Amino acid sequence: MPRLPFPAVLGAFAVYSYGATTVSASWFLRRDYGLGVIESIGWAGLIFSPWIAVGLVVWTVLRLTEARARAVALLAGLTLAIVPLAAIATTAIDRALRGAGWTFGEVLHRAIDRLPVAILLYTAVVAAGLAAAYWLRADRHRREMQALSDALEVLRAPRAVTPEPPATLIVAVGRRRVPVSPHEIEWVSSAGNYAVVHWRDQEGLVRETLQQLEARLESARFARGHRSNLINLARVADLRPLSDGAWRATMDSGAELVISRTCRDAFLARLGRRGSA
Repeated sequence: MPRLPFPAVLGAFAVYSYGATTVSASWFLRRDYGLGVIESIGWAGLIFSPWIAVGLVVWTVLRLTEARARAVALLAGLTLAIVPLAAIATTAIDRALRGAGWTFGEVLHRAIDRLPVAILLYTAVVAAGLAAAYWLRADRHRREMQALSDALEVLRAPRAVTPEPPATLIVAVGRRRVPVSPHEIEWVSSAGNYAVVHWRDQEGLVRETLQQLEARLESARFARGHRSNLINLARVADLRPLSDGAWRATMDSGAELVISRTCRDAFLARLGRRGSA
């Protein structure tokens, strides 16, 4: 059986939730007001229609904030606005359907009576939205990690060696000058007007800025992991996502480097292009 795409599953669950709530509410409308089946379902559907807008607001907040801690804080704060507004909206719709001549005070009083149900519904919408958003983020990370692992395997294969390697760097190690092939370098970090080259458990200085060195190392498959370092893609042994959206790269030597969120997308694009080269 083919696996349904998650947006389709999420949409089906939203339709089911709205339908189940509507049908459940229509039962009480039929009992209390003697309405027919179709009429009671239509009435309940209109009364709960404001919650469709509430669901869209919650999902928009979760997507814009990537369902991080600030999303929970923001949605908790919005409770003070969304729950009363939803209660007032459903009461106003109920008033219009009944043709009742309720005053504003009566509408407000009846809206207050609806607050417990409104709080319950909002909590359920937020909980379902958080579960869906976290699943999407975890699935995206899984797919990214798989794509990165595949690309790393290609880069580390013998055929991935650049046919015309860039010029050897002359690196200052104490008083010595050591020639280092860019293919041996694991990463390069910034040190003002100098760059610190790390290779085979050694390090040394090159009298160039990181930006200047990045241009020279372009053909050696280097990418920014952070504004202050360059990483040799072919020397990355493992990548793992971090909770804040960054990645941790483990190099061949065992050294661990953090790839910042701001550099993540560019790193992924670079690795994807290199891996398919």
